[in-house]
Amino acid sequence: MNIVVAMKQIPDLRQIRIRNGQPVLEDVPLTFGNIDKNALEAGVQLKEALGGKVMVVAVGGEALEDTIKEALAAGADEAYLVLDDGLENSDSARSADLIARVIKGLENVDLVLLGEGSGDNYSGQVGSRVAGILDLPQASYARSIEVNGHKATVVRSLEDCEEVLEIELPLVLSVLADINEPRLPSVSQILKAGRKPKEILEMEVPNGVLVKTLSNQAPRMQRKQSTVQSVGELIQALAGEGFTGVK
Repeated sequence: MNIVVAMKQIPDLRQIRIRNGQPVLEDVPLTFGNIDKNALEAGVQLKEALGGKVMVVAVGGEALEDTIKEALAAGADEAYLVLDDGLENSDSARSADLIARVIKGLENVDLVLLGEGSGDNYSGQVGSRVAGILDLPQASYARSIEVNGHKATVVRSLEDCEEVLEIELPLVLSVLADINEPRLPSVSQILKAGRKPKEILEMEVPNGVLVKTLSNQAPRMQRKQSTVQSVGELIQALAGEGFTGVK
């Protein structure tokens, strides 16, 4: 079984500082997003159960060549990279286009796995865009995956229910964070990662972006800062806002 896992390099969220409401990214190391690691673990588990190989596809800046060793150490067999410093802040549309073009060049891909959303902006668009470009069936919010022959049984975790789908391969799946617990590579696996196949692909990277993120900050809350002189005024103020049930 040939499994492709698309992964995105992001700043290590644990080391980001906030200044004046904006993230400070200077000197923050790069890594793969946590849900991307869940997708990789799901692929490795399927490979261990069914055989085959796991191929990681990633697009990003030159630093990605070092970060990809994390994925190879965690069980991926091969890596295919598109490197361009202009891709460090790539939008979901351009990333999906490049990822799909890489996958088209690979032979006999049975399953494409992605995290449900990236760790930086969590737009959740790349999986659907890749499926659309490749003209493959797609399912999201997957919390378990079983493959039997040419079909996959996928359990989706939705807001108010679970949905069980049976889908013909090949297909594109985006997974939830609670699908598994990513493994920690051993020292020997980390050392072997540098010797695993890694191919840097030459591709034309279009200029500009189709999707621009204006803001991904939480809404700012404006406090009224009302002054009360007694308990009665406090109750009246709360009632006026509908908090006490008193009218």
